[in-house]
Amino acid sequence: MSENYSSNIISVNEKTIGSGAINYLEVKKAAAILRAINHKLRQSIIKLLEEKSNLTVTEIYVKLRVEQSVASQHLAILRRAEFVQTTRDGKNIHYSLNTPRLDEVNVFVKELLENEDN
Repeated sequence: MSENYSSNIISVNEKTIGSGAINYLEVKKAAAILRAINHKLRQSIIKLLEEKSNLTVTEIYVKLRVEQSVASQHLAILRRAEFVQTTRDGKNIHYSLNTPRLDEVNVFVKELLENEDN
């Protein structure tokens, strides 16, 4: 998946939604962002980074017992969706959660589900 997910998640309350006009490009981007966390291994990576806030890919794949290439592919998806951020320390790249981004998604999903009940 080579899409860039850097655009902000659309608020359910934006004017374009109220007018009946749907921006399908933004919907597609939002769906890709949600798909990034709708995977069991990526959810495990997020949980691991919640427990240990700063890990290398080696530490992640060893703890999750997956191949390095698999861990790297899933970390790349999380990085494109801006759920994880990286810092370089010499040869090592350390991964940590982008908690404001995760909070943003939680608010969006909560809004979406609240509106679903109405």
